[in-house]
Amino acid sequence: MATGKVHFTEEQSTNLATLYGRALDNRLPRPILGDPTAEETVRKIDYDFGKFKMKPDMALSVAMRAKVIDERVRAFLREHPDATVLHLGCGMDSRVYRIDPPRTLRWYDVDYPDVIDLRKQVYPEREGYQQIGSSVTELDWLERVPADGPALVVAEGLTMYLDPEGGRALLRALAARFPSGEMVFDVFGSLGIKLQKLNPVVRRAKATLSWGIDDAHELERLGLTLVEELDASYFAAEETVSLMSPAMRLQLKLALMIPLFRNMGRILRYRF
Repeated sequence: MATGKVHFTEEQSTNLATLYGRALDNRLPRPILGDPTAEETVRKIDYDFGKFKMKPDMALSVAMRAKVIDERVRAFLREHPDATVLHLGCGMDSRVYRIDPPRTLRWYDVDYPDVIDLRKQVYPEREGYQQIGSSVTELDWLERVPADGPALVVAEGLTMYLDPEGGRALLRALAARFPSGEMVFDVFGSLGIKLQKLNPVVRRAKATLSWGIDDAHELERLGLTLVEELDASYFAAEETVSLMSPAMRLQLKLALMIPLFRNMGRILRYRF
């Protein structure tokens, strides 16, 4: 029975699309991510997920991106089991339940108050886990997070929605707040911003993308050091590409031949 009521702006509804993508992936005979919590959560939310008209290729791409980021989170936490995790613009992502970190670790999910309200309706409480209702670029919320050890900052499907000036101020503040740590997030290049209306989820949600990053090194001016940059060539090498439709595999093959398209969407990892 659906118990969660949605009161999102159209732009915020994109986080429901990615939740649905992870749920669809979980229904596959060989899921890429394998997130049963996402599927359970979809059933709890009173919303017409069919409006996204999400095709299998889109669900697979959502799951692939989440899996890559999850792998980096797990690797960091193996080295820093006492770290603080900040999941920014968490939307309806069940990442904390997928990762299932030690209860002694501090994990904060941060998003708009109405998103956090829905999360509290459909996700269970757990020790060491807190949720903060705030725009991530209104930096007062950072004062609620202890800064006495290493931190891992994670953001998926967030940076491209931020105003560039506000996004840079956020990254600068995060790097200055903690003694050390890493950041893992995905970005669009400027071409991805220009072609945003070709993205079916963005188009149907009537959302607007604002921040394109072509040179990952430009963010090093904010106190970061780039350690990993994954573009389309990384995903093309993944075995899971074989699950995609022939048309999508052809698109990916063509994208690898043109740098602008190859770099249109990437995952970046920094140390600070």
